[in-house]
Amino acid sequence: MNDFTPKKIDYKQYVVDSQLRYFKPHATKIEKSFAEEISYSLIQKSKFINPKFFYDKKGSDLFESICLLPEYYPTRTEISILKKLKHDLLPYLDENIHLVELGSGASVKTRLILDIFTKLQPKTEYFPIDISEILTESSEQLLKDYDTLHITGIIDTYQGALEFLKSYDDKKNLILFLGSSFGNFTPDDGKLFLEKIFSTMKSGDLFLIGLDLVKDKNILESAYDDSKGITAKFNLNVLSRINDELDADFNIDNFSHYSIYNEHDQRIEMNLKSLVSQSVIIGKSNLSLNLEKDELIHTEYSHKYNVSQIKKILNDVGFEIKNIWLDDKKYFSLTLLTKN
Repeated sequence: MNDFTPKKIDYKQYVVDSQLRYFKPHATKIEKSFAEEISYSLIQKSKFINPKFFYDKKGSDLFESICLLPEYYPTRTEISILKKLKHDLLPYLDENIHLVELGSGASVKTRLILDIFTKLQPKTEYFPIDISEILTESSEQLLKDYDTLHITGIIDTYQGALEFLKSYDDKKNLILFLGSSFGNFTPDDGKLFLEKIFSTMKSGDLFLIGLDLVKDKNILESAYDDSKGITAKFNLNVLSRINDELDADFNIDNFSHYSIYNEHDQRIEMNLKSLVSQSVIIGKSNLSLNLEKDELIHTEYSHKYNVSQIKKILNDVGFEIKNIWLDDKKYFSLTLLTKN
């Protein structure tokens, strides 16, 4: 394993064994960032909470449950595409390329790519990046199943982790951004994010991105408001996290999950609705909130695209599109990009 150590002093290294280590910002930095961002977002006229804060341990577990729901098509649809990629992806890979994954989560889909890497390489270096501690558990499980795998995990935001990796070594990377997480960005923020990826990539690096496609409104709304109420629990859990970590007193029973598809803007809009007029204290942010009955706290966008939009968005940043794969129903897309 590379003996690289981070230049930034706000990362701490944890070595589990010769095949697994991970880097993590110091706890005070994480807590301060969470408190500062919540303080800012909840005092706006239109209140919001950044969706990255969904993913504490409980939130990550709930999301894994969402992925198994019959209404939630993105995960199983993307997996169906990945299973067909084995031969198409091989010509782009070699023995020295690293695998980097943004938002690795439980690494379920990652295994389909690792199967390709570990057959091609005597030693595979995998760099999972996730804001959640679930990364450590999933990494340990992967090592039980892949003998030649070496993992360097980074528990941080995408932007922080990409800067971290920029000076790691000179080998090529295949960067994965699977799922439909790109759709969480506003168009402006999405462009900035792609530009960040592009600026981090070396010549010859590859980037494989999942993008959800426009489809029937009923299919979309069911996917984000399932009959078992698991998505509602996932959405409401962010308030529980604020209670636990920032000493707040949100009464979860005073809120409901509210999700609709905005056809004009091609996006799911997920919110928490205040069921009563209420006041909330967030101790670590020194913040007192007043919410009116039916007032919304926005928690997530999930933008949907058509193929021509995908091509334009990626070409405008400067990527070269190598291939676009769709499932049989044309519900979802995977696009392979490079930087020349």
